[in-house]
Amino acid sequence: MEDDILTIEEVAKYLRVSDRTVYDWAQKGEIPAGKIGTVWRFKKSEVEKWVNERLSSSSASKNTDTVIQVKNILSPDRVIFVSQISKHDALVELAENLANAPQVKNREELVSEILKREELMSTAVGRGIAIPHVRLSSVTDLVMSVGVCKRPVEDFATIDDKPITLLIMIAAAYNQHAYYLKTLSYFSAKLKKDDLRDALSKASTPREVYDLLVRD
Repeated sequence: MEDDILTIEEVAKYLRVSDRTVYDWAQKGEIPAGKIGTVWRFKKSEVEKWVNERLSSSSASKNTDTVIQVKNILSPDRVIFVSQISKHDALVELAENLANAPQVKNREELVSEILKREELMSTAVGRGIAIPHVRLSSVTDLVMSVGVCKRPVEDFATIDDKPITLLIMIAAAYNQHAYYLKTLSYFSAKLKKDDLRDALSKASTPREVYDLLVRD
């Protein structure tokens, strides 16, 4: 199946940067891109890979003095076993849970923006994991929910063709760009551990999942 082709505007919206920034990156060869005629176009899969590599790199974050404390952004009541088996419904189920956090002031906006973000580009990062994420002015501080999919979600556009078994959903305030990126990087790295993913998949209660994730 051919890759979806994105415009500068679509890439800029996904990365939460200006159109000009994406244009400059393309001109300098800093982001995978090519010209069709006189306009820049981007392969969805290549941009996604580029983003994941940057978020996973410990050197990518300039805010190196910030330590991610999972217990400060996750609580046991925001860990659920997802009952839905379609991408749309699983995302809505987890977003509804996340919307219960006091940091989230607009439930409808959160659900809507999570779905819009996923339509633009898959948040699957491989190994059965997806990390849907948004920054919104209606969120007062970074917060997250976790969904364990006992029945794998098959219709994510995954980079390794593995169905999704774990959803890490993150919402941040619009001015928390560095902290937001570092949190994404933290979970991308943490969940590369085979033993942790295996333990999460075998967990029988939300509290067990929570304890595994807050453990150093």
